[in-house]
Amino acid sequence: MIQRTALRLAPPPQETSLQDEIYSLLRDMSDPGLMNAGIIPWSSPVPVFGDPAESIVATVGLNPSNREFVDQDGHELLDGARRFHTLKSLQLHSWAHANRKDAEKVTQACRSYFQTNPYDLWFKALDRLIQGTGASFYPSARAACHLDLVPFATKEKWTSLSTFQRATLLRCSCNALPRLLSMSRIRMLLLNGATVVREVQNAFQMRLTVTTMPTWKLRRESGEHIQGVAYTGVISSIAGLPLRRKITVLGYNHNIQSSFGVTRQVRTEIARWVMDRTQGGENW
Repeated sequence: MIQRTALRLAPPPQETSLQDEIYSLLRDMSDPGLMNAGIIPWSSPVPVFGDPAESIVATVGLNPSNREFVDQDGHELLDGARRFHTLKSLQLHSWAHANRKDAEKVTQACRSYFQTNPYDLWFKALDRLIQGTGASFYPSARAACHLDLVPFATKEKWTSLSTFQRATLLRCSCNALPRLLSMSRIRMLLLNGATVVREVQNAFQMRLTVTTMPTWKLRRESGEHIQGVAYTGVISSIAGLPLRRKITVLGYNHNIQSSFGVTRQVRTEIARWVMDRTQGGENW
């Protein structure tokens, strides 16, 4: 059993709000370039799962899964199955007609995500990795949230998008994550997988220390074993925005939800490493 450790909170900056950010993203949804980048055109942007103003830990992924909006057959989630707002749920013809009240509804869906209908198949695995920090996505004394580098759900998986589509999405999203961090009290970021680590470093000119982790090795009966790799760093600004605090950045190369052969033992070792990096550090 991994024991939890308490982390200190710092008051978040108040210059802007999550609702302001979401209203800006709603207006961006009408951009023709973004529409041609493979997004689900009727889905709302999802810059955060949970409340960044209450969270001390945030995991980071690439972009929201299409399963946040559709079922396994590709049909829009409706009524009690719905997780986020859409044009249909807001009774809008297009995102160009979205107003501040619509932004408020989308904001509330983001903040309350883990109290309503979370995609547990994906988030439970991540939640177990951060349990040693004392924070959780799910209702607890200390909150965690999930951020995506790109806040727009796409019809296809990230790896199936064209190079042009991925570049367009990253360009249209480059300010969202920095602004969310600047308005939050987050003290630790956990980057979920090698692709996320690479894209975050490239997007924000962030250079993390790389360490081979023998206990994270994924063994294969045929072919080469997959080495485990850890990434560590500390930032006090991002994309030119001062954060008024230091944020510990941790990452690992395995995609916990989809990498073939990620054993329970490897997940436990990664969780233990995360816990060790958040105990006794000067940034906590």
